[in-house]
Amino acid sequence: MARYIGPVCKQCRRENSKLFLKGERCYTDKCAFDRRPYPPGVHGQRRNKPTEYGVRMREKQKVRRIYGILERQFRRYFHSADRQKGVTGENLLNALERRLDSAVFRLGLSATRTDARQLVRHKHIHVNGKSVNIPSYQLKQGDKITLREQSKALKRVQASLETAGRREQPDWLEFDKGALTGVVRALPSREAITLPIQEQLIVEFYSR
Repeated sequence: MARYIGPVCKQCRRENSKLFLKGERCYTDKCAFDRRPYPPGVHGQRRNKPTEYGVRMREKQKVRRIYGILERQFRRYFHSADRQKGVTGENLLNALERRLDSAVFRLGLSATRTDARQLVRHKHIHVNGKSVNIPSYQLKQGDKITLREQSKALKRVQASLETAGRREQPDWLEFDKGALTGVVRALPSREAITLPIQEQLIVEFYSR
């Protein structure tokens, strides 16, 4: 599947929000968003008033970039959330948070969601004792996430665990740092998703 392989700092600047796409670098003075807090490109510093459509589209693009999802897949998530009972926007965020790669990142086993996706793809992650190499795998309450025994010594995993304290671990996940094991205690609530997201704008974008 196609993936964006360009400079990720441009994505933060384009969305006018720090998306923490480069892990530890985002917390240092090298962060491109802090140094140049305006959109990339020749006309980035122009003051253009966004339209209502533009505001909604940018919110949708921001969430897509946070979770590293392509448009077609993101649209499928939205339509699935729309068919479920409850609030569509909250259903959407719930499904995105329950992705396996997102949970691996939330547990602190990887520095970024991109790195978490690679860990899953390369079969470093097990769910309920079985190897799962699908980043979009939807976790359920009670699922147990473990790191393959041979992968526990990976330098990038150890480096991520050392800096994981900077990130807030959601209460719907329980992590045993000694065993490098996580458990899905409950389905994520809207209050547990602390990302700067206005999901109602996304609902309005697809409902136009």
